[in-house]
Amino acid sequence: MLAERAAFASSPAYLNAFAGALAQVKNLGTNDVYHWFMANVAHQPNSGSNDTQAPDLKVNLIFPCTEKHVKKYTPQRNRSVVETKEIYASYVRPYMQEQREAGRLNWVFNIVEGRTEQENVLYRSPTGTPDDQRFLLLPDLNWDRTTIGSLHLLALVERRDIWSVRDLRKEHVSWLREMVSRLSDVVAELYGKGGKMLKSGTSDEEAGQEGIEQDELKFYVHYQPTYYHFHIHIVHVGMEPGYTQAVGKAMGLHQIISTLDNLQNDKAGMQDLDLAYTLGEQSELWTRIFGPLKSGETPVVG
Repeated sequence: MLAERAAFASSPAYLNAFAGALAQVKNLGTNDVYHWFMANVAHQPNSGSNDTQAPDLKVNLIFPCTEKHVKKYTPQRNRSVVETKEIYASYVRPYMQEQREAGRLNWVFNIVEGRTEQENVLYRSPTGTPDDQRFLLLPDLNWDRTTIGSLHLLALVERRDIWSVRDLRKEHVSWLREMVSRLSDVVAELYGKGGKMLKSGTSDEEAGQEGIEQDELKFYVHYQPTYYHFHIHIVHVGMEPGYTQAVGKAMGLHQIISTLDNLQNDKAGMQDLDLAYTLGEQSELWTRIFGPLKSGETPVVG
């Protein structure tokens, strides 16, 4: 028997009562306005044991949320755009800088600098690691932290000179390869057979009694990313691909490395290429840059 959760009702009455129907709410973590929980809905079948019922909902709460948050999660028409190197240099790069200077990355820097969410850090590069090779590993907010088949981790680099895939150049190839190698080792140490995290709560049975192996990992980055500080997504190859891995959002890290490796000189990089991706019509990149360009207007950024 296969069972899937049906769509939630969208009536105001249902939505108003939804929060009150949640039970056994467990806080997974908090950073800035972002909060993550596991919870149950009332009246689910008994598990047949005296244990606490297994959670059946992953709840992400943004509070207090801004207009930008509301726009991001509002159903909207999507557009496919092509960001040329000229559009990137003239409009998108200044937009990225604007976001960074507005403090949109404070919650990321809080994690990197060890001020918040340290209980969620699965691994941090040890003291003595060169600054440009340091990183920390965290569970993605959409992973339940238990099911190995849907494992989703984030590697945040500590260096701040790389904002997105656009900053990667041929000279970064050896660094990227080292990152993939080190991340593969660390994830195997945590979630492989006998791994530290399997012992601390994640069931070996979920991983076929063997834990995860290095050739069961996929590495990718997003463009456009949610925030402009370079980070790498690591997922189980068996994870059902959703929007996070979709064409127009995800770029395979191995393909990026191969592309960079075949460029002519060390300073050539992703900033020289045309990149296609999808945008919602309510996103700022559409309303401030690509929408005006489509209308023959000059975007105003910076």
